[in-house]
Amino acid sequence: MKRLLKWIAIIVGAVLLVAGGYLIYLFTTYYRLPDNQALKVKNQQDAQFKPGQTYTAMTYNIGYGSYPPSYSFFMDGGKYSRAYSQQAVRKSINGVIKTTQAQNPDIAFYQEIDPDGDRSRHVNEVNMVTQAQKQYANVYGQNYDSAYLFYPFTRPIGKAKSGILTLSKAKVDNSRRYSLPVDTDFNKIIDLDRAFTATKTTVANGKQFIMVNIHMSAFTPNVKVQQAQFAKLFKYIDHAYKQGNYVMVAGDYNHRLLKNTAEIFHTKNLEETWTHLFPKAKLPAGFHIPTMGLAEAKVPSVRALDQPYQPGKSFVTLIDGYILSPNIKAESVHVVSTGFQYSDHNPVVLKFQLQ
Repeated sequence: MKRLLKWIAIIVGAVLLVAGGYLIYLFTTYYRLPDNQALKVKNQQDAQFKPGQTYTAMTYNIGYGSYPPSYSFFMDGGKYSRAYSQQAVRKSINGVIKTTQAQNPDIAFYQEIDPDGDRSRHVNEVNMVTQAQKQYANVYGQNYDSAYLFYPFTRPIGKAKSGILTLSKAKVDNSRRYSLPVDTDFNKIIDLDRAFTATKTTVANGKQFIMVNIHMSAFTPNVKVQQAQFAKLFKYIDHAYKQGNYVMVAGDYNHRLLKNTAEIFHTKNLEETWTHLFPKAKLPAGFHIPTMGLAEAKVPSVRALDQPYQPGKSFVTLIDGYILSPNIKAESVHVVSTGFQYSDHNPVVLKFQLQ
């Protein structure tokens, strides 16, 4: 009996030592990039946007190429943590490229795009997207470079580097990355780092057009963190507009943009950290979110990942879109129905004019 207890104590001690060492590893390797960081512009272009002309923008959270319709994700209550295979990731990214080319946007905003990661099978998605579309200048901004997450224990999601990518047919003057507030407790390991990028181009009338790409926190349980992220974004765009610029924000807000989504999409009211109503009342004066026709079209921009996608049964809503300064006119906006073939999101396309 004494020998058995001794072995049990040794095993328990070893487990605690490994667990403690892993926690030390998580917190000592965690880091955040500096705020207000200059980003590199690649594949520069020569074109220039002009006032009064109609242009097209597209925003698309591509789900790091790992969410075909059959996929469910463990953090949503589903099954998987990594993409099925490299082949599956490449198929999804090629679908994203094909979808983009069909829309032929003048500006494209991508979120959740991995240059490297265990979860995306180490496919360089940034390289795939930019190499296939050389008619655009491109700017990549990192959201996070996470430590190896040993969870779920039987199928760990592993290590990932991920961010946001902006493409522009017009010449880019410069681009910067701005850190967003995030959790400071253990939740920062789960929801990871967040940021937005601001990419600037000079319009033919001499004004600057600032293209903001953002992907806000999805799984933080701290509402104050979400509020602080909005506060920083709203302060930035308000200041930028008051300096005489055009400002467009595009991305995944992890907040629904329409009030009565349960009625629109015939779903239940799902109260998750990413389904709260967007705080439109707190937008800077004059800024607006174009939603005309979206309720009537009834095409969602995101699906839940608790189970494989089943049209008419899976929970869906609309959390992707645009925020425009008063000097940008929205002509139309629509969600492209891809059937969630390449991501858990559908792209949102905007026709607009700079006034």
